[in-house]
Amino acid sequence: MSTPTADLSAAGVSIWLDDLSRTRIQSGNLQQLIDTRNVVGVTTNPTIFANSMTNPDDTSYDAQVHELAVSGATAADAVFAATTQDVRDALDVFRPVYDATGHVDGRVSIEVSPDLAHDTEGTIAQAKELWDRVDRPNLLVKIPATKAGLPAIAATIGAGISVNVTLIFSLERYAEVIDAYLTGLETAKAAGIDLSTIHSVASFFVSRVDTETDKRLAAIGTDEATALKSKAGLANARLAYELYEQTFAGDRAKALLDAGATLQRPLWASTGVKDPALPDTLYVTELVAAGVVNTMPEKTLEATADHGVVTGDTVTSTYEASREVFEGLKAVGVDFDDVTQVLEDEGVAKFIDSWHDLLTQVAAGLEAAR
Repeated sequence: MSTPTADLSAAGVSIWLDDLSRTRIQSGNLQQLIDTRNVVGVTTNPTIFANSMTNPDDTSYDAQVHELAVSGATAADAVFAATTQDVRDALDVFRPVYDATGHVDGRVSIEVSPDLAHDTEGTIAQAKELWDRVDRPNLLVKIPATKAGLPAIAATIGAGISVNVTLIFSLERYAEVIDAYLTGLETAKAAGIDLSTIHSVASFFVSRVDTETDKRLAAIGTDEATALKSKAGLANARLAYELYEQTFAGDRAKALLDAGATLQRPLWASTGVKDPALPDTLYVTELVAAGVVNTMPEKTLEATADHGVVTGDTVTSTYEASREVFEGLKAVGVDFDDVTQVLEDEGVAKFIDSWHDLLTQVAAGLEAAR
């Protein structure tokens, strides 16, 4: 039966849910979204886990927290145990999808500690630890695209571990992310690792770009600036797809693909609309292209299911118009390099704050259980 989400999938977009909780898994809701909303993957981050584990109405973690408290676990140990269990269980739910899609989808991501965002060696070590602890082939270990994250991404891929690269905001950083992926594949190939077993997505953030850019446009206040409102996020993402097409058509990438490697798919992240004046599905229907992932909060997913209209590719015919958006931003005085750096710094800081809030609340829960 044709539905908006089925049509979106048929257009080449893999729908992933940007949310996970133990209740969602145990209640059967996750399986229901697979069956009725064409969901073929899940992403997580520290904020998502903080929201689920500290929800006073969610008692699904109580028994495990009590067991961990009795065993003398620290808050960090407890969070590690709970989140890896949730991700492992979700991966098992998605295993039929993983098998049916030739190992492309059916993926669930788990993030390294945000405290390691500027620690290359610490990130590599924890990525390996998460990979071993979860022990599922359809896992993606999430690593931020900070300067310290780039060599960690290359080393992790080189060790045969599949990676979701997160917090990408600029085309320049995206080019470095692709380079890190290709470097990792070359390392893995030299080590005799089967390249077909290594998968990666590059999470390019969208709505946050509009939020920061539109704030600056409003401060400028001219008619020319106002006309550019809510255009930067889509233009940035579309040009990222152009970069993806160009780079993976190059000789370096083709040599690895011929050796069995897979494409590092672009993933549209931050697709929940922040401006209430915009359609809930803006960052879905305007970013349709073959071979991309769109990871949606549930509100966006349901809006897409109820109202989304997929008319085919909305990316590859827009490259020139997207470049004009950036020419316009420069002309009115928006420093887009500064925009993306601010967003990266804020993104890391927000995840660190969520992580420490989670640790504090879990510590209190362990103490109460003791």
